Amino acid sequence: MSRPILYLAITNHGFGHATRGASVAAEIQRQCPDVLLILVTTAPRWLLEAYIPGDFILRPRAYDIGVIQSDSITMDKAATLAKLQELRQKQNEIIASEVNFILQNRVGLVLADIPPLAAPIAKAAGIPCYMMSNFGWDFIYRDWSDEYPEFNDMADWIVDCFSQCDRLFRLPLHEPMRAFPTITDVGFTGGTPRYSVKQLRQNLNLTVPQEKTVLLTFGGLGLEQIPYHNLERFPDWQFLTFDRNVPSLPNLLPISNPHYRPVDVMPACHCVISKPGFSTFSEACRLNVPIISITRDDFAEAAVLLKATQDYLPTQILQPAEFFTGNWDFLHQPFQPPRIPDAPRPDGNQEIATAVLNTLQNA
Repeated sequence: MSRPILYLAITNHGFGHATRGASVAAEIQRQCPDVLLILVTTAPRWLLEAYIPGDFILRPRAYDIGVIQSDSITMDKAATLAKLQELRQKQNEIIASEVNFILQNRVGLVLADIPPLAAPIAKAAGIPCYMMSNFGWDFIYRDWSDEYPEFNDMADWIVDCFSQCDRLFRLPLHEPMRAFPTITDVGFTGGTPRYSVKQLRQNLNLTVPQEKTVLLTFGGLGLEQIPYHNLERFPDWQFLTFDRNVPSLPNLLPISNPHYRPVDVMPACHCVISKPGFSTFSEACRLNVPIISITRDDFAEAAVLLKATQDYLPTQILQPAEFFTGNWDFLHQPFQPPRIPDAPRPDGNQEIATAVLNTLQNA
């Protein structure tokens, strides 16, 4: 049998898509060590290597835009629209280039999270395209059409691309995703902690009790205006962050060691303070770690994430003013209990990996 070859295309937007795509890639590699993984993304190699222990080929390409952002919550809609229009004009050139690469390398399947052009590329190459996500970019862009009517046209184009997908693995915390003709619902995806809580506390020299240990995480783009001065009001608490540009405070520990990921430290924490983001929420759901999140009224996925996460985790949902200009008294408030006792399955990585390998090996 020839070696199975997977082309995994990951959207050019933040780190969340990259970490969940890499988590599935790692499980595919675990189930079939012989598989050749080709990751097509502009995400940094160090991030992918933090989730994928084995070898892979990195093809730095971006054939979607996501959202142009200056940090994890500040979006530039006009710049996003301009880049989308430019991308659409170049789609034939992009498709031709990727089809040539796929045929030369004998790729058996495209798995995408969730560049719309991945489906037309796979169709032109004569191989299946599977996708995985909890939302489509048409859902995000159409919500902005009142302000920029041109986004409706972009959303229609994306729907046409998605309609060419052979199978969508729909993740939890999702919008309907009606553009996809074939949908398979799967469980939560994400990384698995590498350390026990005892090991982690020793390695990071955490002496504060777990009920006063908090992870601050706002995605790969960070958040410049975090009011760190509020941490001084909680001298007997321990705050952890992966942001390296933080003030020097006795109770704030920046983690720069690449061996640690947010999912590795979550089990040692009382809760996670975050902005709405699928990968953070999904990993918290897999580990049953409470979430404190600010709202985002200008990003359609945020409302879906916040509403659904309240079903499965203890939560606090904050208005931006409570986080940015308040005194953080919310840390003393109780969480709202989850509304549904049984969360979706935590085995989305395995479900997607098994289906992908069945298709590759039967091709």
